[in-house]
Amino acid sequence: MADSLSTGLGEEKEQENEGKEKDRNAVRIERNKEKDGVTETLGFNDKNGATRGQKRNLSDLSLGRFITTEITRGYFLEHNEAKYTERREKVYTCLRIPKELEKLMIFGFFLCLDTFLYVFTLLPLRVILALLRLVTVPCCGLRGSRLLQPAQVCDVLKGFIMVLCYSMMSYVDYSMMYHLIRGQSVIKLYIIYNMLEVADRLFSSFGQDILDALYWTATEPKEKKRAHIGVIPHFFMAVLYVFLHAILIMVQATTLNVAFNSHNKSLLTIMMSNNFVEIKGSVFKKFEKNNLFQMSNSDIKERFTNYILLLIVCLRNMEQFSWNPDHLWVLFPDVVMVITSEVAVDVVKHAFITKFNDISADVYGEYRASLAFDLVSSRQKNAYTDYSDSVSRRMGFIPLPLALLLIKVVTSSVKIQGSLSFMCVLLFYFGMITLKVLNSIVLLGTSCVFVKEANMEEKLFDPPPSVASSRANSRANRNKHVPTASNQEPTTDKAGFSQASGILQPTNKAEITAPSIPISDSDTFLTTPDEEDDDKIINTDTGLEGDELRHRTPKKDLLEIDRFTICGNRID
Repeated sequence: MADSLSTGLGEEKEQENEGKEKDRNAVRIERNKEKDGVTETLGFNDKNGATRGQKRNLSDLSLGRFITTEITRGYFLEHNEAKYTERREKVYTCLRIPKELEKLMIFGFFLCLDTFLYVFTLLPLRVILALLRLVTVPCCGLRGSRLLQPAQVCDVLKGFIMVLCYSMMSYVDYSMMYHLIRGQSVIKLYIIYNMLEVADRLFSSFGQDILDALYWTATEPKEKKRAHIGVIPHFFMAVLYVFLHAILIMVQATTLNVAFNSHNKSLLTIMMSNNFVEIKGSVFKKFEKNNLFQMSNSDIKERFTNYILLLIVCLRNMEQFSWNPDHLWVLFPDVVMVITSEVAVDVVKHAFITKFNDISADVYGEYRASLAFDLVSSRQKNAYTDYSDSVSRRMGFIPLPLALLLIKVVTSSVKIQGSLSFMCVLLFYFGMITLKVLNSIVLLGTSCVFVKEANMEEKLFDPPPSVASSRANSRANRNKHVPTASNQEPTTDKAGFSQASGILQPTNKAEITAPSIPISDSDTFLTTPDEEDDDKIINTDTGLEGDELRHRTPKKDLLEIDRFTICGNRID
């Protein structure tokens, strides 16, 4: 009985083991079938492909099967969801660029218009008030008070510059210049126009420095040690600059006028195609946010200047045709073509720059806020510059030469005779003052909204930067970058060893005395925040951070960037 039971249990175990082996074999067969299916679709053989290849029919490797596989095969985009989502966002960014860019351009246009109208409306009144003060203060016996405030001195200097330059411009014959340029060939005029554009950027970059030097030289406190050549040399330098810049813009306007009046319009077409060459020189360069801000300001200034040049061309042509309104419609298509090409070039250029450099379209809102901050801060009691000067520094737009040329063209085109004409001029002047005041009110309100949205209200109450504060920041920054092995600064002997805690340690003087770049308090605004500094590991043998000191170059604040016209395409 015992033997029979033991043999029965042994047979049952053998049957169970056989059943498990059959299940394992079935699973293996299923897996091999799946692998065979995958390899068949790809047309490759796996490690057992040699034996299956012998059994496979040669008709399965036909051209029809390959074509069928190519037609019916599929793929899943969700396997790379992040990539396609990023591509879609880039498309949406490019679609948003025209709207956001034009918002910035319109805001900047009205900023330039406000500065330009200031020269014609409020500046003459401020000069008259300053001259009255200059006459009345000595007569009233107010010896302790200053004759003129610094802002009034700057206004008087601007007024004298405009008067002297206008008297010098009266000797320039516009008609002779027009016929001289008209006699040149098309290619020569095209080259001349390109040279004039480059020269205009150079003049705009250096011109504001000349004017700022004059203003500071004239208003610098007398107790300071004299470190300048004098007010009169600076004044004549400023007069010469404004006169030469006005002549340059006049030649530019005359060349554009010749292009408008040419019969075949070939010169105008070539000049407009020159704008598209700008795309090639800008799109394929690396741009940071600050570089794009420079280019945006330069485009604002260029667009406003082109509008004034078109106005001058229309005035000169209307004068030649005795102010016939029908001729204005003849000029209208060419004006629209110039403006349209300028807008199209700006949109395409900015769209691809933001695409290639992964810059969001929201950055143009930051640029608007930065320009608005200049306007609001110039209305504060602690303002240290005039608003027109801040726009000139920011955009490279200097209104004095352009205003001088417009006054010259208007006075030569419009003849004022009789009392009725003087009344019309007076009404026109009051209309310009009204436009200036309304524009300033709307701009100020809009700027306050932009500043509030950007959370920049606290910066309005910051004191103006001074030399002492910048030096203090520089010293603090040096102390921050100089490493120490302990809280006590080690002293260094002549042999180049640092003495700390009674232990001589070799030091590298070139590394310790490396100049550090001062970082101002405003460097943290409208710039991409830097990552938090990691815990500093001090080497106990050398007393330095790791092997060497690393100084990080600070990112410039958008509020500190000026004179963008010449460096609009510069890569830092």
